[in-house]
Amino acid sequence: MKDSTPKASSVFATSSWPAWMLSQPRWSRKAWALVPRAGDLSRIERDWSGWRSPAQTLPKGDWTTWLFLGGRGAGKTRAGAEWLTRRAVKGARLALIGPTLHDVREVMIEGPSGLKAVAAPGDRPVYQSSRRLLEWPNGARAFAFSAEDPESLRGPQFHAAWADEFCAWRKSGEVLAMVRLGLRLGDDPRLMVTTTPKPSTALKVLIAEPGTKVTRAGTAANAVNLSKGFLSGLRDHYGQTRLEAQEIEGRILDDAGGLWSLETLNQSRGAAPEQFDKVVIGVDPPATSHGDACGIVVVGRSGETAYVLADLSVKQASPLKWAEAVAAAGRDFCADRVIVETNQGGEMVGQMLKFAGCAAAVTPVFARTSKTARAEPVALLYEKGRVIHCGSFYALEEEMMALGSGNAGSSPDRADALVWAVSHLMQSHGDGPRLRRL
Repeated sequence: MKDSTPKASSVFATSSWPAWMLSQPRWSRKAWALVPRAGDLSRIERDWSGWRSPAQTLPKGDWTTWLFLGGRGAGKTRAGAEWLTRRAVKGARLALIGPTLHDVREVMIEGPSGLKAVAAPGDRPVYQSSRRLLEWPNGARAFAFSAEDPESLRGPQFHAAWADEFCAWRKSGEVLAMVRLGLRLGDDPRLMVTTTPKPSTALKVLIAEPGTKVTRAGTAANAVNLSKGFLSGLRDHYGQTRLEAQEIEGRILDDAGGLWSLETLNQSRGAAPEQFDKVVIGVDPPATSHGDACGIVVVGRSGETAYVLADLSVKQASPLKWAEAVAAAGRDFCADRVIVETNQGGEMVGQMLKFAGCAAAVTPVFARTSKTARAEPVALLYEKGRVIHCGSFYALEEEMMALGSGNAGSSPDRADALVWAVSHLMQSHGDGPRLRRL
């Protein structure tokens, strides 16, 4: 049989190697980095496009803030350093903000994944600690700031800023406001925030902002670059605990008083059956295309159990865009019905779905009680083990855990879409709790 793997010389000699490398498993990428050759291997090792994970990839679309939520060792620092390095063009003025000045220097600048480490040998920046200044050979400058001193950010201005471990800042909201007031140079000033998440109001507000793009990665996404046994050892000690969810999976945990707990959701995971009695899509449309997300959640029922199959919610989408997303979900999952809240659009919601080519029947529902009140019967179904999550739906589950706590931050549109779908499927099945349409 002919070996289809390209020879080392052909891969290294062409500019198409990153696309080929990305198609290989991570272990294969590491192996290829060790193949001797006459070409410039160092160029390959430094080319971030051949090594980054999806969460470390620059988000597409129009955004002002990139928020990377990740577990310990998930590659947050590397992603931040690579991003800022590409913003360090001639004459650029940049900002580095960490929990303390020590963190900025030891992690963001001089750490093993910091700005010095990712720079090409001939383009390595020099740090002047007395001036708190990092300077590249081309004249680009990055100024170091501590989140403990928001006033130090009053006055300076920048083309871009990298903020690390945002959830460890004691004055996160105040510091973030100062950073943004300084992002006023150039045509496209942007901010990158890298952090292990904690259930803070400031983080939830940041996530909900229209200009924020969020990527997520757990520690496992970067396991190939960590010491052997690190991840398995952590899970042996902290598996199925809050510490695992926050520090390893990079999830935002539940608030006290929420309708769902992490423990309940962990117990609600399982595989989907081969077939369903019925599949529906719950939809919670946004009031405007610039506001909250459009919640789109697919749920199937088999017997007396509901199975959450997908969270396909879209953010900052026009009515046509989210309607097309619903129509596509209906085709992909062979949905019988779409349950859509019509408080924000009335009859126009159904017409938009029809215009987008939605083949499933549409059932409009009108909310007459709060999201929390509607969710309470569904939360009881979870406690009885009658709802199963066929996957890890981080953004959806974070909204569920916050619902009812008073600290939900943005509107829990994903959670509301789930509630509509489960309520419709389970309103007349089993021995309780019984659900009725509102």
